[in-house]
Amino acid sequence: MEEPKVQVGIMFEPEIEFTLQTPYRIGGQTITGDGKVSCQNGKVIWQGAAYDEITFEPLDESHSEFELKGVTIGINFHWERKENQRFEGALKFIVENDRLTAVNVIRVEDYLTSVISSEMSATASPELLKAHAVISRSWLLAQIRKNKQIKAQQTDYSAYTITDTELIRWYDREDHTRFDVCADDHCQRYQGITRASTAAVREAIAATRGQLLMYDGEICDARFSKCCGGAFEEFRYCWEEKEMPYLVKQADSASEAPLPDLTVEEEARKWILSSPEAFCNTSDRQILSQVLNNYDQETSDFYRWKVSYTQEELSALILRRSGVDYGHIKDLVPVARGTSGRLWKLRIAGTKKTLTIGKELEIRRTLSPSHLYSSAFVVEKGENNADGVPSTFTLIGAGWGHGVGLCQIGAAVMGEKGYRYDEILKHYFVGAVLEKIYQ
Repeated sequence: MEEPKVQVGIMFEPEIEFTLQTPYRIGGQTITGDGKVSCQNGKVIWQGAAYDEITFEPLDESHSEFELKGVTIGINFHWERKENQRFEGALKFIVENDRLTAVNVIRVEDYLTSVISSEMSATASPELLKAHAVISRSWLLAQIRKNKQIKAQQTDYSAYTITDTELIRWYDREDHTRFDVCADDHCQRYQGITRASTAAVREAIAATRGQLLMYDGEICDARFSKCCGGAFEEFRYCWEEKEMPYLVKQADSASEAPLPDLTVEEEARKWILSSPEAFCNTSDRQILSQVLNNYDQETSDFYRWKVSYTQEELSALILRRSGVDYGHIKDLVPVARGTSGRLWKLRIAGTKKTLTIGKELEIRRTLSPSHLYSSAFVVEKGENNADGVPSTFTLIGAGWGHGVGLCQIGAAVMGEKGYRYDEILKHYFVGAVLEKIYQ
């Protein structure tokens, strides 16, 4: 098998400005310098002509560079911002939903160099970098394969169920049908060559070149999040109802002590309100800085956290984020939890409407101006106000992210403790094996 290429959706705007820093070709022309594209009537408009799509191919792929202006990073997260970003490889423009999408077409190993540089700090240990290279490569190729399967089946893929009493929705990369993955945290954080890669990152990519996590002959859907909160979540509680034998319940610990059944409300409450020993239970800034870029370090709580809202703040927030008018919020009721204690069903009871929502990301998006750190939380209510509804709601929670697969902070601690990258991977992906599928 040859090294594949990946198509990455970078930005989505009505008009996009770019600069070709090295020579590119299109339709027999060789061009460099500044350019601008817009969309009109479902077409890409460039230099007065209309195209279904348009691709700028580098004359020399190994020495290619272009810049996109005003790329939004951290979409809907607390650190969202715009910046100019530089990339290697080809640049393609397509139209989706009356907006342009800029797509970078690049070799997988070059893509991984950027992903690891974006996801990990330059100070990360070699074993952590190698582990992350393998899971990022595995996840990417698993998603590309899955998208091909969905297209081949030619059936509608549904990521939600809605009834009068429930709205259960999950967010996965099937949202992308005309490119493989996006460049933001929805898929994997990819920022091209905007941030310089280090020798350590390049060495980790080279050392694991072509290596994938495999289970029973299939590429593993190798997920990761910032901090599991001490226990792994199972795939089916965050996304589709599918058993993934390598993404199973387990404590993020070297201890063989059994993990409590965190699907039981009483056990989940005790777990979340305590601080159990775990690899990811650390406040060591040197270790945290391996995983967290500067804007991630704007958040100081990872393992356990607390968020409080007044009645007015919460009811207004839920209305704004969900578009559903619940009235005053009477209660937030846990309905169903996964193996890490993360809620995948939560009932919002209001004076005007009551609805059960899920899965975990839908809950996190509804209860925060950006994204709640995780859905592993318990609710404490203040005294009722004059309207007979709680005056305050405090969410006390565990972890950051969905908690499925590799826990980045836990893996950083394991790397510092001397675990090899294959040992780190076997801890987080139970029963998976490493295989090299291309040179």
